[in-house]
Amino acid sequence: MKDIINTLFLLLIVGSFACAQNFRDQTDEYRDKYKKEFLHTSNSPLKEGDLPFLQFFDPDSTYRVIAKFEKSKSESFEMPTYSGVKKTYVKYGTLKFKLNGRKHSLNVYRSLSLLAVAKYKDYLFIPFKDKTNGNISYGGGRYLDLKTTDLKDNTYILDFNKAYNPYCAYSDGYNCPIPPAANHLAVEIKAGEKKFDKTHQEARLR
Repeated sequence: MKDIINTLFLLLIVGSFACAQNFRDQTDEYRDKYKKEFLHTSNSPLKEGDLPFLQFFDPDSTYRVIAKFEKSKSESFEMPTYSGVKKTYVKYGTLKFKLNGRKHSLNVYRSLSLLAVAKYKDYLFIPFKDKTNGNISYGGGRYLDLKTTDLKDNTYILDFNKAYNPYCAYSDGYNCPIPPAANHLAVEIKAGEKKFDKTHQEARLR
């Protein structure tokens, strides 16, 4: 009986390690793709020589949570950007979730300008701030993207390991939405992209 228990315990440890390694590999693969996109985007603020300065938190499955989605019926509004330009969005809904035992929520927004473009009509947007901003991560907040098709049975796998910086984190001259007050989290989100390890001027001069 003791041998059976020991074997089951060993299998549990091996299985947990395999899952953790798989999650790390998936996150690393996602980040490699994310970096390469900078080289194929016409208005990208970065070039190949800038990519080594992109910094990330270690992959952490703690920051991958199941969120409940509640659809909203809201009118359009103007979301300010750091450049002063305003962009038109509508609140699409709210994600409610628990992180480290505490309840949180984030509003999900939809761009009306992208809604008119067939390629991006399903795109949704989560701009947020947390307690790492200005210290470990970019002071202006970070973003998460998703699609309407990602919302299954009013649930969504919210993965902060995929949080990324707005272009304003790398260079001036971009219209980056300012995360609304409703999306300011009172906790540290030690996942996703960190502060860019290069100054704006260096990024422009390359």
